[in-house]
Amino acid sequence: MISILLVDDHAIVREGLRRLLQDCADMEVVGEAGDGHEALRLTRKLQPQVAVMDLSMPELDGIETTKRLVEEGLPTKVLILTMHANEEYAIRVLQAGAHGFIGKGSPSQEVVDAIRTVATGGYALPPGIAADLPRRYLSKDSPTSPLGALSDRELQVLKHLAEGRTSREIALELHLSAKTVDTYRARLLTKLNLNTTADLIRFALRHGVIENAW
Repeated sequence: MISILLVDDHAIVREGLRRLLQDCADMEVVGEAGDGHEALRLTRKLQPQVAVMDLSMPELDGIETTKRLVEEGLPTKVLILTMHANEEYAIRVLQAGAHGFIGKGSPSQEVVDAIRTVATGGYALPPGIAADLPRRYLSKDSPTSPLGALSDRELQVLKHLAEGRTSREIALELHLSAKTVDTYRARLLTKLNLNTTADLIRFALRHGVIENAW
């Protein structure tokens, strides 16, 4: 029996997944979390085999939560849910320690198959993503990605900027000064060869850094 933790800040998404998995004789939903912090707490307590986790959550997103699970040495395998299925973001997901990701809105059978694959230690990637990407990543031969040039903190700032937050709001969220946030913004523009915040927003949408709500 595959034990599963559902992690999404939208209750309706968790409900839909739970109903889907109830029909699978080899799966059991043992818990639900509405944010990354709760996911960490429940994973420590329940030790599920698989955590099906939303990418975009407030405060602690799916990638940062996954990193913390890996750092703590927890055995739970993570399958990320996202609106954007592209190879560049797949690399970031793998770097965080997840065993794959699947697009929201994927056919039910694809979701079920992905969970089974991840539970056995395999890597689940959506159609259109190179099947050998995990092997290439693990062999340090992953393709060059614009996102790969960014640090985790730079990616966090980019995400918040693209969501329309001010420097002051980002500073409060990340426990930085507004001046430091502005420095990160300037660094992002330079690294990505962009000119304006509007360019950053378009880049973030194109590369799956931010996504629309389900």
